[in-house]
Amino acid sequence: MHNQIYFLNQNLTLLLIFIISLLFASIGIFYSRKHRGLKNYLTAGRNVGTLSLTTSLIASALGAWILFGPASAATWGGIGSVIGYSLGTAFPMIALIFLGEKIRKIFPKGNTLTEFIYKKFGKSLFKLILILIIFYMFIFLCAEVTAVSMLVNYISGTPLWLTAILVITTTLIYTLYGGLRASIFTDNIQFFIILILLFFSAYYLFFVNINNISLELVKNNSSHLLSGKYIPNYTAGLTFFIAVAATNLFHQGNWQRVFAAKNNKILKKSLLLSFFIIIPIVFFMGTTGLMAISIDGKINPDLAFFSIFLKKNAKFLSIIIIIMAVSLTISTIDTLVNAISSITIVDGKRVYKTKRKSNFLLFSKVFIITLSIISLIIASKGYSILYLFLLADLLCCSAVFTVFYGFYQKRFNEKNSMISIVIGLFLGLLLFPSVDFSRSILVGTMLPFDLFPQIVSSSLLFWSFLLATIVPAITIISYDSFKR
Repeated sequence: MHNQIYFLNQNLTLLLIFIISLLFASIGIFYSRKHRGLKNYLTAGRNVGTLSLTTSLIASALGAWILFGPASAATWGGIGSVIGYSLGTAFPMIALIFLGEKIRKIFPKGNTLTEFIYKKFGKSLFKLILILIIFYMFIFLCAEVTAVSMLVNYISGTPLWLTAILVITTTLIYTLYGGLRASIFTDNIQFFIILILLFFSAYYLFFVNINNISLELVKNNSSHLLSGKYIPNYTAGLTFFIAVAATNLFHQGNWQRVFAAKNNKILKKSLLLSFFIIIPIVFFMGTTGLMAISIDGKINPDLAFFSIFLKKNAKFLSIIIIIMAVSLTISTIDTLVNAISSITIVDGKRVYKTKRKSNFLLFSKVFIITLSIISLIIASKGYSILYLFLLADLLCCSAVFTVFYGFYQKRFNEKNSMISIVIGLFLGLLLFPSVDFSRSILVGTMLPFDLFPQIVSSSLLFWSFLLATIVPAITIISYDSFKR
């Protein structure tokens, strides 16, 4: 480990992270001083325009994971996983046009998705979805902090805990002070920083570095990743589409922005623009994985993007990557912090019932700081968060159809909805792969591999997500048709 050559000096790296983090914290606090109060904290006064809403939706959706996830998936899942990842990340924006307008019409003074679920579906489903949403967003928080800490460690050898503390602390300072107003305003700035740096990355890779990178290279060295006969192109693509699309529909950060839009016209326009901007960004990041694996077949998939980017001018390019990674991370963390905080303030009283008038704003801040400390500990260990992320995705997949189908039903049976989610989750978990992705509870543990066709045993994650998503849908629709 001591022989490893780093691209950047550790002190310079820490100074860079500190300056970027402090800059966003200062901007967030200075701006939100003029916009205090609970309405601004939760929904930015329901007065956000098209540009602010669009840039905030995109900056919140694109965390540091885009530097790792799409490229890593492409190294084994081929072009199919790149397409699935791109569409999965962007699809919720289209779904929210319809679901968002519906919820704003029924519930014009709403603040959270769970608040709506409580009113429409009942206490049991509300509690289940509340746990699911908080668990998913907590995993997302851990993943973001871990991702940026590991990247900075790879570039400069900086201890994971140091990066994690700097990024989390500065983000908490301005987000817990200014709420959604501060989050959206800093997102606007972060979006343009990220966009400029992404354009620079694309220019560097495809124009400056054109001799090393080309489509011909992929065709010659990794043609299977582009082949229509390569099964993972389909299974990985569908898996990522289902998993990413389902979880993002339960992201309270997205729902806050739905409620924050000035009107439905602005909401629709912002979501459409976000959809069309997110796709090429995630697609570009995915294609770097195809190129990296074609240049070096033994590449670490998680570092695929950096392996082709950090060749020449490594010091200058490392600075570019750190600015981009920290901006991406902070824009996602402030969204997650504010989303968990808003759920705690609005829905805390439904879980924790007390005769005294409790200060849930204060409680939410204590709760967020506690979760942040736990995420800091997890990030400092450098665990692979992918597995937990996939588990959180599975939970969301089992609930996605039941909950959003219920939006359009006048009569809704809470008991049957709970049963459909539990059945989907149970079947999904039976096929959900082990930590090394070699077997599952059903395949290879309870029953031998020989009993299952290879298309099942070699694509456990795909079948797990497919069953978790489709079975609840079939269960609910069947029940409704029998009822009639």
